[in-house]
Amino acid sequence: MNDLIRIPCVLMRGGTSRGPFFLASDLPADREQRDAVLLSIMGSGHPLQIDGIGGGNPVTSKVAIIGPASVDGADVDYLFAQVRTDRQMVDYSPNCGNMLAAVGPFAIEAGLVQATGTSTLVRIHNVNTKKIIEAKVPTRNGEVIYLGDASIDGVPGLAAPIALTFLDAAGAKTGKLFPTGNPSDIIQGIPATSIDCAIPMVLMRAEDVGVTGYEDAASLSANSELIAKLASIRTEAGRLMGMGDVSDMVIPKPVILSAPRKGGTLSVRYFMPNDCHPALATTGAVGIATAVASMGTVASSIAGATKLPALIRIEHPGGRIDVQLEIRNGATVAGLVRTARRLFEGYAFAKPKERVDHAA
Repeated sequence: MNDLIRIPCVLMRGGTSRGPFFLASDLPADREQRDAVLLSIMGSGHPLQIDGIGGGNPVTSKVAIIGPASVDGADVDYLFAQVRTDRQMVDYSPNCGNMLAAVGPFAIEAGLVQATGTSTLVRIHNVNTKKIIEAKVPTRNGEVIYLGDASIDGVPGLAAPIALTFLDAAGAKTGKLFPTGNPSDIIQGIPATSIDCAIPMVLMRAEDVGVTGYEDAASLSANSELIAKLASIRTEAGRLMGMGDVSDMVIPKPVILSAPRKGGTLSVRYFMPNDCHPALATTGAVGIATAVASMGTVASSIAGATKLPALIRIEHPGGRIDVQLEIRNGATVAGLVRTARRLFEGYAFAKPKERVDHAA
């Protein structure tokens, strides 16, 4: 047909993120070759990703790679890749809970999981964090249901609710909830909570970094002084968390907190790490809610003491996300509702690796 590499692909929205979903068996097994394919497909290295299907923003430059489960207790494997927009780099260090919302529907429609009744439980092994998350996907007559009456802030319209349950998200990357050994440290003169729950983050008060925390995402992303300060703090936090030099990684994510304005538990601005998220990452919501319920953290100092079970309501630039926390078998379990939609299916086209290397 042509001289490009043709790979089956489904573009899906998961929560407030969007990206291509691939079966692991359709991509090269070798990581270097796989990365070259993903970089070419997404068009990375150009701010608009004009020569690919990426959306020119971190929330639309994400990839999900799905395959049969490699561990007991799971139905499928989910490997998440954050494909950088500003340069040709694929980062597997984070997880994405928004894209996670679309894993269950994709797995069912790909034939990896059989739909049962009106709600199909899909147990997802996140390869990035080695954690298992349960997704309850609405189904009917063996098919996925996408249409419904649920809404999530940051996404227009209504859709069928997908319930996600993070069974034990603590220590997703470092093995510890508080990798520094403390619920709060002083980093560059600023009180900060370095937490690893669903995704590593460093939490700090907005006022301590010179902003109110109520600014819109675009204004914060354009604040070069703020971005530089957050980059410096997160780099030092990464070392304190035992993650080494994180300057080329997108974790830990810097997050600024402030008191709620709209009846929630607290207000947040989540960075990815150099752009403010237009809403909030699902993994970020899980970690922030856990910090609220943990004594001695920056989050709990703003929200006040919280006893479980509790509903944590987090305000963000796009609205609000609610996280239900409870203790189950001695571990903190976080539940929340997301939605997903299948957008198109077909083939993505990549250049051969030597062409990608030449373009770089």
